[in-house]
Amino acid sequence: MSHMSSAARPLKVYLATPRGFCAGVDRAIQIVERAIERYGAPVYVRHEIVHNKHVVDRLKGLGAVFVKELDQCPPDRPVVFSAHGVPKSVPADAQSRQMFYLDATCPLVSKVHVEAERHHNEGREIILIGHAGHPEVIGTMGQLPEGTVKLIETVEQAREFTPVDPDNLAFVTQTTLSVDDTAEIVGALQARFPSIAVPHKEDICYATTNRQDAVKLVSADCDLVLVIGSAKSSNSQRLVEVALRGGAKAAYLVDDASHVDWSWFNGVDTLGISAGASAPENLIEELVAAVSARFDAEVIENNGVRETVTFKLPKAVA
Repeated sequence: MSHMSSAARPLKVYLATPRGFCAGVDRAIQIVERAIERYGAPVYVRHEIVHNKHVVDRLKGLGAVFVKELDQCPPDRPVVFSAHGVPKSVPADAQSRQMFYLDATCPLVSKVHVEAERHHNEGREIILIGHAGHPEVIGTMGQLPEGTVKLIETVEQAREFTPVDPDNLAFVTQTTLSVDDTAEIVGALQARFPSIAVPHKEDICYATTNRQDAVKLVSADCDLVLVIGSAKSSNSQRLVEVALRGGAKAAYLVDDASHVDWSWFNGVDTLGISAGASAPENLIEELVAAVSARFDAEVIENNGVRETVTFKLPKAVA
């Protein structure tokens, strides 16, 4: 990458790999894009398709209309459900209104829904480890009758939780949590309830885990880490926490390069850059360009996991 000039202060920039879009986000965006291509604009989307303003604004430009609830959608236009998943009541409502809908729920979130339903059908009390109010948590809890799923957010709550039957428990988790924090909560639950049923495969998705591992790799060597992502994005927020825990002296979440406070760079010789799973790569490129315009930047891409996961699109837009 280009250097500004020999007079500029040197700065090593470590790009975390992997970063940015995951397969579930890519699939959700494609569903909206293809629905617009196939059925024409407008196509309605219930809630933000993913938690990123830049993605949402670009899709608005193509003809997507974002709404909070189905009663804001005309019955004769397609409606897309977001990647975070929805309570069962939402598709039921769409069917009752005879609406044509496309479900862009990430398949790895759908896997958690299926697990929760299986545990419920087998008579277990279900714990969901996650963050209250997050759309994915609302969607997962909404797969089952109200009050069936108990939400636990912290180790303290895990230690205080009183089940109906300590020998008949199961847990599932939000897919975008901190791997380390979740392991602590799971450890506390298993210490108290040794027979608690665990997921067949960890619920925290591969993309969340890979991005956290990549940030851990770079943060130990960095004075500052910048994570591109939305404040609404759980997985992006977790990357900032992971960076600080991993040894970075400072770490911040920014929407894009325009939100960087350049005073953060005082005394900084090494910078790490990553992006949440709903942040497009062009935002990283713009941040690197902004850094390179101010410093004699040596940009180093770390050797992380190369992701090859893809998810099939619904037949209606495939």
